[in-house]
Amino acid sequence: MPHSPINRALVKLLPLFEKVSDQELDDILASATSRRYTAGDAVFEQGQTADQFFVLLHGRLRVTQVTPEGQQVIVRMVNPGDLFGIARALRRPDYPGTANAVSESIALAWPTAQWDVFMEGHPALAVNAMQTMGGRLQEAHARLREMATEEVERRVAHAVLRLANQSGRKESEGIRIDFPVSKQDIAEMTGTTLHTVSRILTAWESAGLVRGGRQKLLVRDPHRLLLIGDGLAPGHL
Repeated sequence: MPHSPINRALVKLLPLFEKVSDQELDDILASATSRRYTAGDAVFEQGQTADQFFVLLHGRLRVTQVTPEGQQVIVRMVNPGDLFGIARALRRPDYPGTANAVSESIALAWPTAQWDVFMEGHPALAVNAMQTMGGRLQEAHARLREMATEEVERRVAHAVLRLANQSGRKESEGIRIDFPVSKQDIAEMTGTTLHTVSRILTAWESAGLVRGGRQKLLVRDPHRLLLIGDGLAPGHL
């Protein structure tokens, strides 16, 4: 993984560093390393000693976990500006999942020992980091609730809308999920099978709700998907 120069101006615009002074930012970046990953590269692997934490500057990452039963699930997608690999904040010595680059990506990395130093020495950064972790916890709770209470088509609708909200790009015909996302990815996000997701997306495509293409899904009717996800409109299975 080649190193890249750190773009200070880009870093300063990230929500994580909002209200962090220039002097504080310089102090934070002094111990950072910028790293580039090509699609498929592992940033870290499940069970590996957590010796670094990261902020994604560019690209997309997929974080997966393998359960004790051997099933792989997608825990989350990492988007530009996201803090990740923060095992130290969870008070654990290893990474709970594997992070792989979905597309060419650039991340800042810091030694894990710097986490406590930053949280104690930079209050604005600490507040932003806590807000980030709070938002992530809310998302995890929403996914658990969906898995426990919702039929599969509603879960798939929520997963697609979540991806569109986090990393969608508006086009004339809808919202493009602007990174490769496969049907298998969606199946792992929603606790269902590839066959079931294929049937749902095929039905949605026939109904004009989505359109596939080179693994970059176009959401053509997000409002209709929202109604399906909330159980306010009939599904298409």
